[in-house]
Amino acid sequence: MDQGLRDYQDQKKSIENFFPRFPSKPDFKGKTILEFGCGRGAFSIDLAKENPKKIVGIDTKKEYIEFAKKSLEKNFSQYSNKVSYVCDDINSWKTELKFDYIVTKEAFEHTIELKKVLNSMYNLLNPNGSIYAGFGPLYNFFNGDHGLTKAFLPWFHLILPESFLLSKLNKTREKKINSIEDLGLNKYSLKEYKDFFYNSKFHIDFFKTNCTSNKLAIPFKILSKINFLEEYCTFNIFTVLQKKKPY
Repeated sequence: MDQGLRDYQDQKKSIENFFPRFPSKPDFKGKTILEFGCGRGAFSIDLAKENPKKIVGIDTKKEYIEFAKKSLEKNFSQYSNKVSYVCDDINSWKTELKFDYIVTKEAFEHTIELKKVLNSMYNLLNPNGSIYAGFGPLYNFFNGDHGLTKAFLPWFHLILPESFLLSKLNKTREKKINSIEDLGLNKYSLKEYKDFFYNSKFHIDFFKTNCTSNKLAIPFKILSKINFLEEYCTFNIFTVLQKKKPY
């Protein structure tokens, strides 16, 4: 199995855990949906089963979008009139489309200019439209580097100097990097995410951290209640942001 198909299968497996972590699942029938950070397209296909009016998946990685388009054409042609994919930066994407919902799964921890992205999302939503976002691990969690820094030990991507990590990585990389952000990680803290969401144009309908039923997460849930450990024991965020209709 090639890497693209493995990524697709991994994305597909994680879908069933997404909406149960929110208070309720939206009724997508007849609605327009934008999936931000659609990857190889598995979530968009799953959402197509909800009988929406239209789904657009957007991602900046060309290889992901090419895979998604080919998969749609080859395996899910019955949804070709509802689903489409765009390779673009949401901040520069030119479109006349407006959406009832923006859904994003495991993408905000990779989003470098989140404040700017939230503004772009606000402009793409219809009045009373909502964002359903779930993502993690956060960078300050024990595996918040997604293994990309190759620090290996828990929290060592925070303990070891960034210059050391970059130097070590660049020894084996053909394309050299100058920062952790070049790996596709924004390094935002829990506090920064809260600031982005609570100081945005959106009304926060729902905000919850450490959403999981996995019993192995219980120690982190307990430790995150201690103020000075909250940053380092919070592994995910699930939130619903609503664009309020102007009066």
